[in-house]
Amino acid sequence: MLGLSLKELVEYGVIGVLMLMSVVALWATLERLLFYKYIKLVLYTNKTELEIDLSKNLTLIATIGSNAPYVGLLGTVFGIIITFVQIGQSGMVDTANIMTGLALALQATAGGLLVAIPSIVFYNLLMRKSEVLIAQWEIMQENKANKGVQ
Repeated sequence: MLGLSLKELVEYGVIGVLMLMSVVALWATLERLLFYKYIKLVLYTNKTELEIDLSKNLTLIATIGSNAPYVGLLGTVFGIIITFVQIGQSGMVDTANIMTGLALALQATAGGLLVAIPSIVFYNLLMRKSEVLIAQWEIMQENKANKGVQ
């Protein structure tokens, strides 16, 4: 297939999926940041509607953050399996080839962590911002109710 070895297909496939996950997480984070920056709390009369709008795409970011290490781990497992198959087929134990194969396999795990850690940090920051906006809306609603009583 395109002249690539199985090892290259697995490596490029896993790295490609991780890159796609990172782009999607970054897009969702930027979209949420812009939404939070320009949201008009006065337009909301119902807390549930506000919560729904504030939480859009947060699940996507959390899902990417929690699954990226597993995608990386899967790439590592495939890389190790391919390395052992190549060793078995050659019939010779060459330490340099083994170490090179294992090191390349571990790149996928590192890639998964590089996607997951920022995604989880962004998710936590966005959740906190969402909670703050809800609290500000509740204060605004209390102030409206107090002005109506007077």
